[in-house]
Amino acid sequence: MKLYVMQTKLTLRVDEGVVRKAKRLARQRGTSVSRIFGEFISSQPEEMDPNDFPPKTASMIGAIRRADTALDEDAYKKHLEDKYL
Repeated sequence: MKLYVMQTKLTLRVDEGVVRKAKRLARQRGTSVSRIFGEFISSQPEEMDPNDFPPKTASMIGAIRRADTALDEDAYKKHLEDKYL
C-alpha cells in the first residue's frame, strides 16, 4: 500500500544562476528541482548545533536575551558608562 502525501506549491526567489544550476542538476539526475529541494530540506536537522553555524552567526548566539530573563537596567547603564566615558 502506497501512502500519498499532500503537496503544496512554494514560490522561491533566488538568483538566476542558482535556478539554472538547479535545473541542470535535476536534468542530470533525472529528477525535479522540487524533489532536490525537498530531499535537501528533509535531510537537515530540526535544530542546528551552534558549532555548525558560520563563525559570524555563531558569535551572535546569546546576544539577544530571551523574553523570560530579567534585564538589569543598572548593569546596562554601567556597561554604557564604561564603554563610552
